[in-house]
Amino acid sequence: MYSAGTESFLRQAREIQGEELRKFISRITGFLQNQDFGNETVDSLQRLFLIVSATKYGRRIDGKFLELLQTVLHLSKTPEQVQFLCAAILRETSLCNDLSVSWDNIQDTKLLSLAFSIVLAQGSKKAVVEAFGQRVVKVLEGRLPEGQNARHLLPLLSKIISFVPMSLSEDQINLLSKRMVDWLRYASVQQGVPQSSGGFFNPRARQPGPITEVDGTATTDFFTVLSVGQYYTEDQWFNMQAFSMLRKWLLCYGSNGASSPNSDDKSEVDGSVMSMVSVTSSSSRLLPPKERLREKAFEYCQRLIEQSNRRALKKADGELQKACLIEAITIMDIICRQDSSYVYRSLSCLKNVHSRISGDLSYARVLLPIAQFFLNHSETAAVDSEAVYRHLFTKVPAQLFHSPMLAFEFIQFCRHNIRFFSENLSIFRQNFPNLFKFLAWNSPALVADYMDLLPALLGTDTALELFHLLLDLPCVAAALDVQLRSALTPLPERTPVDSTLKPATCLEAYRHPDYRGLFQYLLRVESAPGDPGRLTPIRQLLGSMASSPRVVQCAESVPVLLQLYFGVVGEFADGALANKLVLAILERSDQLYGIPAFKAEVYRVMSSQLSVLCKRHPSLVVELSQQLLEFSGTVTNIESKEDLFTDVVWTIGEYASVSHDKRCTVEQINRFFEVLEAMVFEITQLRPLASIPKYSPRAIAVLMTALTKLASRSQDLIPRVSLFLSKMRTFIQNPAVSSTYSPEDAEAILTRATELMNLLKMPSVAQFVLTPSPEVLSPRFHRDTNVSLPLAMKAASQILERGASSIPG
Repeated sequence: MYSAGTESFLRQAREIQGEELRKFISRITGFLQNQDFGNETVDSLQRLFLIVSATKYGRRIDGKFLELLQTVLHLSKTPEQVQFLCAAILRETSLCNDLSVSWDNIQDTKLLSLAFSIVLAQGSKKAVVEAFGQRVVKVLEGRLPEGQNARHLLPLLSKIISFVPMSLSEDQINLLSKRMVDWLRYASVQQGVPQSSGGFFNPRARQPGPITEVDGTATTDFFTVLSVGQYYTEDQWFNMQAFSMLRKWLLCYGSNGASSPNSDDKSEVDGSVMSMVSVTSSSSRLLPPKERLREKAFEYCQRLIEQSNRRALKKADGELQKACLIEAITIMDIICRQDSSYVYRSLSCLKNVHSRISGDLSYARVLLPIAQFFLNHSETAAVDSEAVYRHLFTKVPAQLFHSPMLAFEFIQFCRHNIRFFSENLSIFRQNFPNLFKFLAWNSPALVADYMDLLPALLGTDTALELFHLLLDLPCVAAALDVQLRSALTPLPERTPVDSTLKPATCLEAYRHPDYRGLFQYLLRVESAPGDPGRLTPIRQLLGSMASSPRVVQCAESVPVLLQLYFGVVGEFADGALANKLVLAILERSDQLYGIPAFKAEVYRVMSSQLSVLCKRHPSLVVELSQQLLEFSGTVTNIESKEDLFTDVVWTIGEYASVSHDKRCTVEQINRFFEVLEAMVFEITQLRPLASIPKYSPRAIAVLMTALTKLASRSQDLIPRVSLFLSKMRTFIQNPAVSSTYSPEDAEAILTRATELMNLLKMPSVAQFVLTPSPEVLSPRFHRDTNVSLPLAMKAASQILERGASSIPG
């Protein structure tokens, strides 16, 4: 969120009208034409930049003014700040104005960099970017005029190879590879000289001192990005910029025919011999440019790893050490993929790094590139890296779930290696409760990523536990919040816990012996199937956090993942697993975290997926008849979870049939009928007006249809259904009831009752319409709207209304 002052500035910038803007631009034009580059001009340019960039749509600016900005941009005496502002305004207006940027004859490298930013903002064609790239390479190949330096061109080159990596010729790649070797390896180890600020000549003050390490000791090896100085020379700046683009350069141009990125078939002996040869200085000089760059880049990374082991004097240098360590290990991984002989030189080094940093949580992000390295190369080197993966998946999510950057990088790491993890790494599935802590804490930013991960985590062994975990995810978010607050509470401020009393707050419960085990299970690291019902006390206790924004956001992500979950599980679930899932759906409908919107969405997903599971495994209705009877016979279920109740009733009516399961006897059908009949009489009995609950027409229609279907299969029940259906008109037309339904809803209920009653007058037709045989269903009738159930019922009803003489045959 912006501050009030910033919001005010933005609002003014967005609301400025065209005429006022033209006057303001006219005023700036006067300043620039007179080459007045004072403070007022700078302030005006800053305000204009805010105006053109503060709106989501572009503002059209007069073309002559844009030409003037370009002219000022190219003037040699234009101050740097004014140049930057002119370039920034041109970037913002380039898409909505016909702007032509001339850059062919620019000699100033800084100006060339500004021009390229405008060219990119225009969305220029590939050919234009390629031509700009050739211009940059030409400047880098030659000698620059005095006062110019190529430091501004390396960021341009990095961007150009991102957009058009094939724009450089082989000769240019080799030349720049040689330059990069010089920049990386042979920078000065003396500090730069500060620019003279005038005054008397002081020879002692102008003598450069030596470059130091982050711990303050003098550097005894070559310069790197972790070398510290008060001032830097040009070649030192080149060193730092070359390292910043080294990863991209190696990915684009590092491999060649001699060693492809996948060249991992060399033997350990050959690799060791090659390593021994390649470390010698003389052999390094004889290598082709690409291989020599690879060698020097590897040495550079080794040097960074050595420097990262030093204790930094400044906190900023310590953070830089970690960032450089990540980059160095990543570059070493790329080099090893391009030439497997480097693998054996890297393993011991990275093992030592892992041993050193694994106990320090501040280095957790470094563990990811180390794990990636071992994933890529442990098989080549025949090294068991199980300990690296185990530490990563068990310790890091449990302790650093609250770090957004780590969460993002960790999940991207998992996505990148998803195929390997799902096929080769059991730890990945074993630790899925730990992985979901990132999602619980960082929803909704990671939902899309977890939709990619979820299918890989699902299997017959994890499906049921993962279902319960998804439903408990808002509880996990609340528990993580409690855990974090408890850890941050100083020991003197913690109130003593009386184990004989029920805890009054979540923090007290976290330390209470009766609840401690429940928290530990909810926040478990590894998969551990258990009874989800035992978590009911903690769900109730954590209900006080149901309004927490973090918990609410987490709850909003569950229905999406739940829908995906059922889609994946449905592809491999057998009858036994489907049986457990339907049972879990019925049980967990009473054990959800207390956010009303969350419960409503979960019921919606559960109800639709229960029907899908039963359609794939119709025998579930017989196998789980007792549980289905209990659920459908509870009046509160239709009141609190109508969607799920309605689908359970529909499932009973649809699949409680001998055609779906030979075990479905008449006695079984009668039991279903009696329970549903009791439910219908319960919800349709007349009460005083104030106490009449309103049930949806859909629920009543499904109940009537389910009873009719059951009666068509056990024809002794037909009179009871007919009697009930005949009373529906009386029920609906009662003033106490009709006031709760709209005329359309009342008509829909009565129409369905009439159609069903007419069907039952012809039991054989009713059975054909309501319980069609597989032969009838098999061609296309179940997909054809012209022969759907409602149409068949209406047709039969109309035939009966016209009289029996109308029946053909």
